[in-house]
Amino acid sequence: MHLAGQRIQTDRYAVIPRTLSFLLHNDNVLLIQAAANRGAWAGLYNGIGGHLEQGEDPLSGARREIYEETGLSADDLRLCGVVVIDTNQFPGIALYIFVGQVISTEEFRRSLPQNDEGSLEWVPLDAISSLPLVEDLPQLIPQALDSYHGKPSFSALYQYDASGVLRITFGQ
Repeated sequence: MHLAGQRIQTDRYAVIPRTLSFLLHNDNVLLIQAAANRGAWAGLYNGIGGHLEQGEDPLSGARREIYEETGLSADDLRLCGVVVIDTNQFPGIALYIFVGQVISTEEFRRSLPQNDEGSLEWVPLDAISSLPLVEDLPQLIPQALDSYHGKPSFSALYQYDASGVLRITFGQ
């Protein structure tokens, strides 16, 4: 495919690519509680993720972010969904959702590094709802886990109304 055929149009909607990953071990999921200096998400739990680097595909970016933030390798990640986030400004965000397993009990039990992003914690799946979560996770995690366990991958659109309230629409 020739670059000229891509028809780059700077007046069209553009997105920043990001990844968000959920690592599983038995009935636990690895989450990060955002550090106090993390703005609106301070103290909230989220998956592992971040921005893609230029020249990086989403799977490689997810693996890199997981390794940088946790020290764990994630060779079995599966793309489970894609979310377009309409930020009401330019650019928006394209979020690639991955789920994978940490098979080794040794890796599961070892001490997780603390970092500038926050504190890592293995959380029992049945305890997630009792945590202070980033606002989309109560809907996003079940969709991601369903896809990981055999349902089709999902797509979603996040939009914010005039008062900043998040509206989530899952594709049909």
